[in-house]
Amino acid sequence: MKELGLGLFIIGLISLALPFINPNVHYVFLTWIENWGPTVAWCIRGGITLLGLALWLGFRNRE
Repeated sequence: MKELGLGLFIIGLISLALPFINPNVHYVFLTWIENWGPTVAWCIRGGITLLGLALWLGFRNRE
């Protein structure tokens, strides 16, 4: 679960940063998020990032 959390966290951070790096390019793996509008898209991106962070922090000491 720790690896899944870290993966989700990294994917979430990338999806949060990409619109600021080059806003004119539409990335294929992020276009499905924008079907619901910009506010919901940012909530999904933030939710994925926070879920990944919570999973990583919750399972990092369980070895």
